[in-house]
Amino acid sequence: MIIDTHIHIYDPTRPEGVPFPDPDDEIYRRVMPEDYRALVASEGVTGAIIVEASTWVEDNQWVLDVIEDDPFIVGLVGNLDPRAEDFGDHLNRLSPNPLFLGIRPRTHPWEREDLGKMAGAFEKLVEHDLELDSGINDAVVEIARRLPDLRIVINHCGNVPADGKPIAPEHLELMQKAAEQPNIFCKVSGLMDLRCQVVPAPTDPDFYVYLLDALWQLFGEDRVIYGSDWPVLERSKRTPAEAQRLVYDYFSQKGDAVLEKYFWKNAKVAYKWPDR
Repeated sequence: MIIDTHIHIYDPTRPEGVPFPDPDDEIYRRVMPEDYRALVASEGVTGAIIVEASTWVEDNQWVLDVIEDDPFIVGLVGNLDPRAEDFGDHLNRLSPNPLFLGIRPRTHPWEREDLGKMAGAFEKLVEHDLELDSGINDAVVEIARRLPDLRIVINHCGNVPADGKPIAPEHLELMQKAAEQPNIFCKVSGLMDLRCQVVPAPTDPDFYVYLLDALWQLFGEDRVIYGSDWPVLERSKRTPAEAQRLVYDYFSQKGDAVLEKYFWKNAKVAYKWPDR
């Protein structure tokens, strides 16, 4: 079983268009679940989670409508602004749908002065048993401390660049602080896209092993999660099959039990998607 916890869909041919990506972006085209399935049909992928890339609130419902009758898609991580006055109203409206798993706010970075209001908003996620996808900074770590029942998934290796160089000490320290919070997971994803400083992104696992080793040592076998970041990784001239093979090569060396945790069991704990 393999669940890809990070893909995007969008349709620029809609009358209203899309806010993401820009028309001059190489990934600007209609991108739907069936397009992803065709790319991973031979790779053993059994399901995927869509992470909302749009900043338009109603696009959360658009995705939920698209995936309603598609059991391959096990859920949506939506996009709502926790600082908006109507955040609670939108959350109350969307959360009854079992496919609405959580949110990834596109309002980073949060500063420490935002913590009071953000903590109040994120308490509502806990009340609805929803998770939070996020980047990483000190404010996110503090949110994890304040709300130990809030499941947080740090996206894309904590945005550590894949450049073959030692991880910057300040970034490593921040990741250590995050790993100390048992409710924070790390999505080992995006290695081949914007985090990679080489285009086309290398396919040799040795190029990434220093970063993978660091994340393994920090988060361990129970809090690492798979995601491809398709179609964004196409900007680095790579496919979801190539991204999957890269991490499969690394985690398969840890044994079958670890491989299962990385590719779906840990994600089930973090996202609590419904069985479809």
